[in-house]
Amino acid sequence: MTWPAPRRLCSIAEWQSLTGAFIALWTSGGLAFALFEHELVATALLDGAYPALSPRFPGAAWFERLAHDLNGDVASGANLQRTAIEQFRGADGKGALAGRASAGQAWPDFESAPGEGVHQMAVGPVHAGIIEPGHFRFSLRGEQVLKLQARLGYSHKGTLALMRGKSPRLAARFAARISGDATVAHSIAFALAAEAALEFTAPPRAQYLRAVMAEIERIANHAGDIGAIAGDAGFAFLDARFTWHREALCAAARTAFGHRLMMDMVIPGGVAADINDGGTQAIETALAALQTELPSLTRVFEDYASLQDRLVGTGLISCELAQTYAAGGFVGRASGRIADARQAPGYPPYDAITLHIPVETDGDVAARIRIRIAELIESTRLIRNFLAGLPPGQISAAPPAGSGEGYAVAESFRGPVWHWMQLDSGMITDIFVADASTLHWPLLEQAAATAIVADFPLINKSINASYSGVDL
Repeated sequence: MTWPAPRRLCSIAEWQSLTGAFIALWTSGGLAFALFEHELVATALLDGAYPALSPRFPGAAWFERLAHDLNGDVASGANLQRTAIEQFRGADGKGALAGRASAGQAWPDFESAPGEGVHQMAVGPVHAGIIEPGHFRFSLRGEQVLKLQARLGYSHKGTLALMRGKSPRLAARFAARISGDATVAHSIAFALAAEAALEFTAPPRAQYLRAVMAEIERIANHAGDIGAIAGDAGFAFLDARFTWHREALCAAARTAFGHRLMMDMVIPGGVAADINDGGTQAIETALAALQTELPSLTRVFEDYASLQDRLVGTGLISCELAQTYAAGGFVGRASGRIADARQAPGYPPYDAITLHIPVETDGDVAARIRIRIAELIESTRLIRNFLAGLPPGQISAAPPAGSGEGYAVAESFRGPVWHWMQLDSGMITDIFVADASTLHWPLLEQAAATAIVADFPLINKSINASYSGVDL
């Protein structure tokens, strides 16, 4: 199959019978779009409405609410009472968009779990420490979580609107800030979408440098997550050591690419700068330090019964749920779902290499840690191979100022991030972004309901869904 495959226009009847692994939904220009892992389809809106996909694909619910908030388009057959973006309510508590179904209504209540002895506990949107805003409403019976409802939208920035009317080169800065911890992955997906729309390919050296940066980003985030989970379980030593390695990788990234997070380094047409003198050595030093200590750190997870007791069997996501929500990244792979956008559909330079994808089936916090550790090892191997085989030549080329439609995917440390855009004479007329987190938030709600409330920080960190990546 040629990738990306052209968008397919379908009838309402075909829309209602779509099958596959659902990824995202949005509306634009009188059309409703549905993205599946191997296909992008669209159908015409009828008086601003389209048949809801959420009854068959539960992961579509957030996207349907977002399309209503942003564009006023209605998913017939879906419950649109809850808003997706909180900022659309004014200071008086009323809807900020004229004609909204919820305009003028009171703030929606949280429905508690049924039964006697159930009470609610509210957490957020302001949290302790440095964390993005989100509201969690727990229904509890004693310590047992019966139901969790997450409300997002507090970090809505109007990112999609800010990109419209700009060239891909100018809009790339906004793509890099969709979710700061996945800035490289989002920048790659954005660049690939622009290049697909213009039928343009970045130089080989740029493709390899993009992959080096993406794998550094993956290792740094995995190391930080593993340490944070261990810290919440009371193992401050592990937290300190993994945080140290994350810092070493960020410092190496600054030496190699001029920025700790490598933000704004990936641009449509290539990369903004070549790897600096001493960058390769700095990266290798950080990788070698992690590789040396990782076996002993892993043994701590395996040998301490008190730590295993907190992690094993906690925050369960079944293999069936992972399939239903097309979970990606370590969330999906810890629950038996073999999916990695670097391999399928694949993109340069990953489409020319062998990729080892770890898979577990336990679906708990411990399994998500094991997946991360395995990916630390694999990403280390990939970075070394990419640096050793770095092609010579230019690092960027100016894309033509053309017109077209394109979409693409990049595998972030969380899972696949998808970007779709339409260009007219070199300017973005419309764009949509789907972060892997959008399909992971409902899984967090499900996983929390398998544990006690004291274990929620462990579960939350083990899934580590992005708030900003969803609040577009």
